[in-house]
Amino acid sequence: MLTYIYMIAITAEGMSGALAAGRRNMDIFGVGVIAFTTALGGGTIRDILLGNFPVTWTQHPIYIYLTVSAGLLTVVIARFMHHLRKLFLLLDAMGLVAFTIIGCSVALRLEYNLVVVIMAGMITGIFGGILRDVLCQRVPIVFREELYASVSFLVAVLYLALDSLGVHQDINLAASFAFGLTMRIAALYWGLKLPTFSYDPGRWH
Repeated sequence: MLTYIYMIAITAEGMSGALAAGRRNMDIFGVGVIAFTTALGGGTIRDILLGNFPVTWTQHPIYIYLTVSAGLLTVVIARFMHHLRKLFLLLDAMGLVAFTIIGCSVALRLEYNLVVVIMAGMITGIFGGILRDVLCQRVPIVFREELYASVSFLVAVLYLALDSLGVHQDINLAASFAFGLTMRIAALYWGLKLPTFSYDPGRWH
């Protein structure tokens, strides 16, 4: 199940990357690069940091075709994308949770310390979007919008807690996925955010 969700998620992330590129008036090559980076950047950084070689997508070329094609398709259907905003938010939430669980699974298999496992899950979940926003010259959404990285963190903690209790893998996946999806949708619906820090030197003079 997680594999299918992953495929849907990287497609959705590729399309979101293409839309971000379009807002910056990038050419078709730029659209493809941003789509690919958004969808697979988090997993790539995770693999490099953990020494998990070869990097996952190099062994699955279908991921490259899928993400770049999704980006290019977005160029064609961009005029209709505003009608699909809620669907994209749902797919993005599914992707966040799926990427986080996959990242944790990889680090667990490599027998890393638990705090590293949590970081690996979060890196997989959020860094594609961070790379997208940095390349598009804007403050990453993950640092300023509704709960996002926090959801990734909580999913990773729950997944590891259930794993340590010996909960069956399928039940763990279902529970962690349902929890993460519910948290992200609740954050979107009620606009839940972490406290923000606003520093204005002029206020202190």
